[in-house]
Amino acid sequence: MPNFSGVWNLKDQVQAIAAGRWTGVPTFELYAWGGNSSGQLGLNDLQPRSSPVQVGALVNWYQVSGGNSFSAAIKTDGTMWAWGFNAQGQVGDNTTVYKSSPVQVGALTNWYQMEVGDDHTASVKTDGTMWTWGNNGSGRLGDGTVVNRSSPVQVGALTNWAQVSAGGIFTASIKTDGTMWTWGNNGSGRLGDGTAIFRSSPVQIGALTNWSQVAAAAAHTASIKTDGTLWAWGSNSAGRLGDNTAISRSSPVQIGALTNWSQVSAGGSHTTAVKTDGTLWAWGSNVSGQLGDNTTIGRSSPVQVGALTNWSQVSAGNDHAAAVKTDGTMWTWGGNADGPLGDGTVVNRSSPVQIGALTNWSKVGAGSSHTLAIFQSTSN
Repeated sequence: MPNFSGVWNLKDQVQAIAAGRWTGVPTFELYAWGGNSSGQLGLNDLQPRSSPVQVGALVNWYQVSGGNSFSAAIKTDGTMWAWGFNAQGQVGDNTTVYKSSPVQVGALTNWYQMEVGDDHTASVKTDGTMWTWGNNGSGRLGDGTVVNRSSPVQVGALTNWAQVSAGGIFTASIKTDGTMWTWGNNGSGRLGDGTAIFRSSPVQIGALTNWSQVAAAAAHTASIKTDGTLWAWGSNSAGRLGDNTAISRSSPVQIGALTNWSQVSAGGSHTTAVKTDGTLWAWGSNVSGQLGDNTTIGRSSPVQVGALTNWSQVSAGNDHAAAVKTDGTMWTWGGNADGPLGDGTVVNRSSPVQIGALTNWSKVGAGSSHTLAIFQSTSN
């Protein structure tokens, strides 16, 4: 049964309305900040912002994701929107024209979950189908070709896709049966199939059926199983896999022996994760302070970020990270050259800094040099 409290996801909202338990009228505002060279902030200009700025006046945003100079989002009505850099068609509006404000991707209203990579987008619909678009170099779109697509193309005909993550030049996804599938560039073993062979259509990773969440990055992947264990594979430069080595892995390797990992996000060359006890952890490159441990020392195994136990969601960008606490506050750290931390400066931070004083942030998505977040103005 859905949890009829706090911030609800789209499926819970639909069920709540049907059950007559929707007791308020929440609004979900979209904010953006950081680099804006291609209009990736969606503010109808190319000016960077070092503090959060609302994107338009609409209040029905549901999910956001930031990539390499472009962004995408899903609204509570199930429509898909994108903006920013569009040279390979990654915005999905059937053009290659840059967009400095959100443009709708088609007219469908059944988009459920999506994520953008460096220059492609992948999304799952409520009917369980998988769709991709943008740059198709190395077969990262998974449609069996290497042809770029400027509008969504379906990946196969299956209807049991549950979650997808778009990396730099590859894609990873989990099906409703708990199996893991990847495709695209396989340099450094980032697909996790035990080879270095590029794949232009999905290939299963092992035979296990207990994968629950996956996060693809520039050259590595991290994933959590239903038993709470954490696994990673691909490039391990700077120790980004977290297995206490710098050895790249072409198959999943377990990170430690703990079974209380709840959410993971993979960045440019670092990884961040939250445990079920609310603690926040990071590892990998730390040249800009992106690990948040108040140093610039790289780590090849997880290091705790502070001592607090109220972290709820984290998103890793290229060299920065952003996170939301259970009290609804927003915190960022790491590289800040274009203002992606949102603290009104361009000063790097090696430990989390609070963004304003608001306590209703619900979701955050860190891009290459910008950050997006959803603010819920009314809770239920």
